[in-house]
Amino acid sequence: MKIASRVMQVQPSATLALSAKAKEMVAKGIDVINLGVGEPDFNTPRKIKEAAINAIETGKSDFYTPATGIIELKQAICDRLRKDFNTEYTTDQVAVTVGGKFSLYVLAQTLLNDNDEVLIPLPYWVSYGEQVKLAGGKPVFVMPSNGAKVTVDELEKARTSKTRAVIINSPQNPSGLIYNRAELLAIGEWAVKNDIILIADDMYGKLVYNGHQFVSLIGLGQKIKDQTILVSGLSKAYAMTGWRVGYTVAPKKVIQKMNVVISHATSNLAAVSQYAALEALTGDQDVVEKMRIQFEKRLNTVYPQLIALPGVKLANKPEGAFYLFPNIAETVKMTGFSSTENFASALLEEAHVAVVAGVAFGMPEHIRLSYATDMDSLNEALKRMKIFIEKHL
Repeated sequence: MKIASRVMQVQPSATLALSAKAKEMVAKGIDVINLGVGEPDFNTPRKIKEAAINAIETGKSDFYTPATGIIELKQAICDRLRKDFNTEYTTDQVAVTVGGKFSLYVLAQTLLNDNDEVLIPLPYWVSYGEQVKLAGGKPVFVMPSNGAKVTVDELEKARTSKTRAVIINSPQNPSGLIYNRAELLAIGEWAVKNDIILIADDMYGKLVYNGHQFVSLIGLGQKIKDQTILVSGLSKAYAMTGWRVGYTVAPKKVIQKMNVVISHATSNLAAVSQYAALEALTGDQDVVEKMRIQFEKRLNTVYPQLIALPGVKLANKPEGAFYLFPNIAETVKMTGFSSTENFASALLEEAHVAVVAGVAFGMPEHIRLSYATDMDSLNEALKRMKIFIEKHL
């Protein structure tokens, strides 16, 4: 049976594959500490669950909703953006989707023609490039000269007549770094000047640590706001990965066409998830802060242990999200492995610690570790990694 060529060129998600392997080992009774997973270990806050239960019991969740979400949830998103960034949007500029990943997928289907180019700074989230390919576009990966954050000069060198958009993810998955106001302003002004769409992936915007500040492109003036499409969701900050609630905020004509794609792809996000999301956005925001504080404590505990491991280099301490992305090229060489992938595979098999090899994010000398798990497990994982490395020296 012949498979479509557009699918043949797409690689499976490395993070999901790693997580599946770790879970398979756990099912066999193996004590695996999974630092590869990109989701909070916290349960969804009780008030959010109660809102979902109430929606079920009152029959609100029993029927189809509009393809891009119930009006109350769209208004709550507009209100939250006004409070957080002092920006004004209307409900016809919002599309609620089955997770932020699907928002990005539908956006690619809506915006891209064959061979349109999308600039993607490295390191990048695993699905950006593959989603561009599925839409017939061409991902153009831009390596920052400093190995951290891309500059306007680097974007300009990658720009061609076919450049349609650039994806800016801040705080960044996998590095946890944040683009500051000056950096974003420069990128925004460059995009406006060259009529390039800014796709702002702000999924981790509420998870920022140690006095750092999150800035969104949509808050940098009207011209940049008009050039920006915001993609975000509730998975990370509200511990709602299983509820699959994402959203896109964009010009009306973009949302109208996204509505067409969504209506033929999924119809609507599950109604019960929408009512849960409504409570998350309009209810007590202290629940987010409590989780943020715990993530911050974990980062500050794990970071010094990680950089103390033989050969591990991580010059820029993460500022947000819940990942560490160290360069372990020297460690791999010292321990005799042929690649970071082989190192990560052996680490899982021998030490029962799961991490994601950096090739999945465009930087093969790195690995990604998530600290979205309890402190005891994190300390044990770092201990196992130390023993593993010393064993192979």
